[in-house]
Order: sequence, then structure tokens, then C-alpha cells
Amino acid sequence: MKAKTVTNFATTLGVNLFLNPEVIIEKNGRFYLIDAALRPLMGRSDFFYAGLFLGKAKAGKFFPSFPFLSFLAKKNANRIVVDKKAAWLFICGRPLFAKSVVRVFGSGKKNTNVLVLNESGDCLGFGRITGDLTAHSEDGEIAVRCVSDVGDFLRRER
Repeated sequence: MKAKTVTNFATTLGVNLFLNPEVIIEKNGRFYLIDAALRPLMGRSDFFYAGLFLGKAKAGKFFPSFPFLSFLAKKNANRIVVDKKAAWLFICGRPLFAKSVVRVFGSGKKNTNVLVLNESGDCLGFGRITGDLTAHSEDGEIAVRCVSDVGDFLRRER
């Protein structure tokens, strides 16, 4: 069941991911991917952190970690590349306009999740497609709404 929570999220980004349940550890709603060699040590419940943090589940919803999003980007998830200005605005939690989209990989269908990458290939977070990604008009229609971005951590520090 632990792996299912993580793989279900990956599916929303168009990735059919198989994770061996033996290498997924869940503690207090937080999911970790560990090396199989660590598995015998995980019988203890006093660990704080183990392996790669995949994300957390809260109230039935999964919140992915940024290392996990970067991992999914390498697995050919639905993703878009945006220009430099849009990348900065996305990090600030702003929505994206179609004119800022440089490339689209995978499904660009409305109401699907998509990873947002800058032109260097860094994963900046993910969003939900709300409009046409190919309509480069000047009317200002929002194409992608920000769901989670790397700037959120800094905004919470206030």
C-alpha cells in the first residue's frame, strides 16, 4: 500500500512507475525510498530520516518532494520548459502563460498535472494545465496554475 500512494501520484504526471514495496518506508505519513541493504535496520521506529524522501501524505493527498519530482522528470513525465522570465515568476508562485512555454513533452491536455522545468532542465515544481499550451496569443490566458514550486520554502520562512 505504501508504494501505491507514491506510484499513484507518478501516474498523474504520466509516469508508470514500479517501486518495490520492500524499499519504501513510511513513517508518520512520510515516504522514503531506501537501499535494500538498509531494510534490516528499518525495524526500528526511532529513525528520523532514511534514504530519499519521496513526499508526505496528509488527509489522503500526496505532497511530493522536489528530489522526487526531479526523479520523475528524468522518467519522461509530462513536462514543459519555460523561458527565463516565466521560470522566475513560477518560483514566486505565479501562474504561467502559453507564450512563456518553450517546449512541451508528453501530454499537454487540459486538467492534467505537468512538471515545470527551466531551460537548463532544472525541475521548478509542478502545476495543473488550465488552458491551451500552444496558444501564444497576447490575451493573457493562464495555461498552467502553480501547485507546488521550489520557492514555497522561502516564502514560508517569513
